[in-house]
Amino acid sequence: MSSNDTLARLAAVIESRRRADADKSYVARLSAKGLDAILKKIGEEASEVIMAAKDGDRARITAEVADLWFHSMIALAQFGLSPADVLAELERREGQSGLEEFALRKADQRDAEEGA
Repeated sequence: MSSNDTLARLAAVIESRRRADADKSYVARLSAKGLDAILKKIGEEASEVIMAAKDGDRARITAEVADLWFHSMIALAQFGLSPADVLAELERREGQSGLEEFALRKADQRDAEEGA
């Protein structure tokens, strides 16, 4: 079983629970609160990853990154996206220098701003 399978299964669970009873599902409750609540939760989880990393606590880092990924997957679902979309983007970037990729994104952003 691959990590892709795990992410796909989790995405399916998230999708099935998004419109469930908010009294019985955390995902439904958070989704019902809307995008701002989801984004706030992602920010909180990202901060917890940072704090765990600063402490050097490997188990906590793993747990907090899992929480961050989970909440990021809820955000993906809000936009009709899946882990497969993110994995495809990572695969597209594979073999490309991070510095080159960053420069390309900046150039694309600059072109978009000039065209607006």
